[in-house]
Amino acid sequence: MAAITTSPAHHEEVDPNASYLEASKGIGNWLVTVDHKRIGVMYLIAVTIAFALGGVFALLVRAELFTKGRTIMDADTYNRMFSLHGVVMVFLFIIPSIPAAMGNIILPIQLGTKDVAFPKLNLLSLYVYVFGACFGIYSMINGGVDTGWTFYTPYSSSDPAHGGVGSPSAVLPMTLAAFIMGFSSILTGVNFIATIHKMRAPGLTWRRLTLFTWALYATSIIQVLATPVLAITLLLLTMERFLGLGIFDPRLGGDPVLFQHFFWFYSHPAVYIMIVPAMGVVSEIIATFSRREPVGYMAIAASSLGLALLGFLVWGHHLFVAGMSEYATMVFSALTFLVAIPSGVKIFNWVATLYKGSISLQSPMLWALSFLFLFTIGGLTGLFLGMLAVDVHLHDTYFVVAHFHYVMVGGTVMGFVGGLHYWWPKFTGKLYDEKWARFGWFFVFVGFNVTFLTQFVLGSRGMPRRYYDYLPQFQQLHQISTMGSWVLGFGFLVLGTMFVRSLIGGKPAPRNPWGSAALEWMTPTPPPLYNFVKDPVLTRGQYDYHLATDDELYEGYDDPLFPKRMSKESREAKARS
Repeated sequence: MAAITTSPAHHEEVDPNASYLEASKGIGNWLVTVDHKRIGVMYLIAVTIAFALGGVFALLVRAELFTKGRTIMDADTYNRMFSLHGVVMVFLFIIPSIPAAMGNIILPIQLGTKDVAFPKLNLLSLYVYVFGACFGIYSMINGGVDTGWTFYTPYSSSDPAHGGVGSPSAVLPMTLAAFIMGFSSILTGVNFIATIHKMRAPGLTWRRLTLFTWALYATSIIQVLATPVLAITLLLLTMERFLGLGIFDPRLGGDPVLFQHFFWFYSHPAVYIMIVPAMGVVSEIIATFSRREPVGYMAIAASSLGLALLGFLVWGHHLFVAGMSEYATMVFSALTFLVAIPSGVKIFNWVATLYKGSISLQSPMLWALSFLFLFTIGGLTGLFLGMLAVDVHLHDTYFVVAHFHYVMVGGTVMGFVGGLHYWWPKFTGKLYDEKWARFGWFFVFVGFNVTFLTQFVLGSRGMPRRYYDYLPQFQQLHQISTMGSWVLGFGFLVLGTMFVRSLIGGKPAPRNPWGSAALEWMTPTPPPLYNFVKDPVLTRGQYDYHLATDDELYEGYDDPLFPKRMSKESREAKARS
């Protein structure tokens, strides 16, 4: 049974050989395009530049910590470096990387539609993001912020003339940058929700959506509901500095802990804006390279919505030592443990999918398995921080730094890079060198673990985070962590070079190089301007490998190690049908 049948298109016929890359060439046409794929590619370029910039800041921070005392910079510069690393990575890279970049490229194709619901609003969201990023760049040029990525008061609210540490000429533009980019996130969320509800192809029921679509749907809900809280918080902070209002500054009668409550009410749900889309990417990769429908499909889909809901209820675990009542801390601790349930559902179902699958260890699958391993470590170490007595010892130590990076880098970044490997042939029309892909993955995986496993030990021994100097007994561990960061940086350099070489001289990609049953692989490569030559009508699910034809799965399939492999379950079901 075919994955899709076609009916006469209601729009102008598009030559299947004329891809979106070929239509209306020229930078000017790209800058005013409303094609979701082009907008996604421009987002991808922007977030990649932000990732490289944030990575440079991180390497400078680790280089400074290689020895006690001053190594390459003074204390004030160090404070700016780690603050800029956090701000750039969180607001300019991680939050928009998968939803805005990959989501824009892939989501409408997975829904079988020509574009998102509001194409012009989609282009506006890109320009709002770029406009906000310009404020951030201005702040960096003007000296940079030294408040940390959280903009905690009184660091961000105090005037240097009155004994404060913040620089109004740098802090205000950076907070405005985060404020403006929040609107980009909201617009993207609204657009995706409307698209998923109203633009699905005939036959594409809720139970036939891909798990990546479910993940973006849950993420969009968080973006729409949580991001306005951050916007209001940063607006209040700006008004306090301009107008002298007593909101967060205790000198004016304000409460700095109130800022923490507002900030984390947004920022803990924002953790799921960052991680849930990566979970959706991993679901796609594991299904494709295991050749079977994910075990517990609806449970995985529901767990994405569960994370979106529970993410709003646990912000208080960031404030266990901030003076909350004992009863409030107990409630937040219990809710924190509750968040582990939907995450655990995903982990166990992915493992069950792998258990009876016919696994192909190509480069996207290596990144998905890395996510599975590293995110599990990040989640389990989060349980330590959710325990009240243990958190008092570990709070604001390098243990928190390691936990955060195992979730954000071991989770989000691994999912992002895995998705880039997975969909690269589809949206570029080029194949990359598999050997170099594995080479880069190896260095990233090893370098990451050397960098951050060491920091768990540092934190458990009492090394505080964000400190410019440290006691002599910490130097050896800091040096190991710094050398791991060099290996990690080298791995990403290899991957960047590989992708550039692919664009310049890579072999043309076939329609379905991985043998996937999902709808985006049924289009030409790269997709035409309106995604489909004719409007698709789905007659099976996007993970029904036993119902898919060989032409759908294996046209251009390029896996010499595992040619046309299917799970035993799929072969038997195919034989019965």
